[in-house]
Amino acid sequence: MRIAVLEDEPDQLAQLVRVLQEQFTQGDVTSTCVAFADGLSLQRTLRRETFDLIVLDWNVPGLDGAELLQWLRTWQKSPVPVLMLSSRSSERDVAKALGLGADDYMVKPVRLLELRARLQRLLKRSHSLEPSDRRHFGRWEFDQVSHSVLIHPEHDDGAPPRRQELSSREFKLALMLFQNIGHVVSRAHLLESAGYDGDLPSRTLDMHIYRLRNKLELEAAQGLTLRTVYGRGYCLDATLEAAA
Repeated sequence: MRIAVLEDEPDQLAQLVRVLQEQFTQGDVTSTCVAFADGLSLQRTLRRETFDLIVLDWNVPGLDGAELLQWLRTWQKSPVPVLMLSSRSSERDVAKALGLGADDYMVKPVRLLELRARLQRLLKRSHSLEPSDRRHFGRWEFDQVSHSVLIHPEHDDGAPPRRQELSSREFKLALMLFQNIGHVVSRAHLLESAGYDGDLPSRTLDMHIYRLRNKLELEAAQGLTLRTVYGRGYCLDATLEAAA
C-alpha cells in the first residue's frame, strides 16, 4: 500500500503517517507513507509515481490541495482515492472539493477514530481491499488462494480455461496491473506491491514483466497489451473488450 500525504504542519503530519501505517499494515500487507509539505513537491512526484491513496491538506504552500486535486483529476486522469483534510468547514468549500474529485472530506481537527473509519470505507470502495478470493477481469480470473490465473477462452465453446501458475511476486504484480487497466503504474509502485524493498536493478522488474506478458498472453490479439511508459512504469491497456 503506497500512500501520499500532503500536510505542512509537522505534528499533524507525524500523526497522520502513524495512523495510516497502523491502519494499512496487516499481516503480510505493509504500507509506505510518503510525506510532502508543499503541493509542488507532491505534483512533481505524481508526474512519475503512483499511489493507492492520497491524503491532501487544502492550505499548504506552493500549490494548494484544491489546485493539486484539480490537476490530478483533469490532467493526470488519475482514479486514485483522495481524502481531503482542511480547517475549512463551510458548505461551499466542502462542495468545491467534492466537485473537483475528492472522494471524501474531513474538517480539522481530525478525530482519529473517524479518520480510521473513513479511510477503511474509502479503500473498501476501491479494488485494494476486496475480500473475495477470486477477482475477474474479463477472461482473466485471479485465484488468490493458489496464486494462479485462469484464462478463459475468448468464445464460450465449452472449452475449459487454462490455468497459469505464477510465483507470489508475479501474481502480485499482475493483480496490480489488472486492477489499474488503462492507467500507468509506476515502477516503484509495482516493486513495492510485489514485496521488494529498497533499490533493485532495473532489469528485475523488466524480467518479471517479460514473463507475465508470455504467461498471461498479454498481446493485442488476446485483447490486452502491456506497454512500457518511458520514465514512469507500465500500463495494461484493453484493445478489445477484455476489461468489461
